[in-house]
Amino acid sequence: MRTLDYSKITDIEFDGVDEDDYPDFCDAYIVSALYDGEEMDDYQLDELNDDHDFVHEQLMNYLY
Repeated sequence: MRTLDYSKITDIEFDGVDEDDYPDFCDAYIVSALYDGEEMDDYQLDELNDDHDFVHEQLMNYLY
């Protein structure tokens, strides 16, 4: 498994966001993002979504 450099991840888009699930948003996940300017593939997105803390932090930034 390759380690992602989170500083290179931009333009994150989410799905599964349910405002009634605030503040956990446990069903939210990243559906697309750019890595160093290139679209992330499914494998990279799966790896990224496995980091629940990162997903939650980025979702908070995205929503608020």
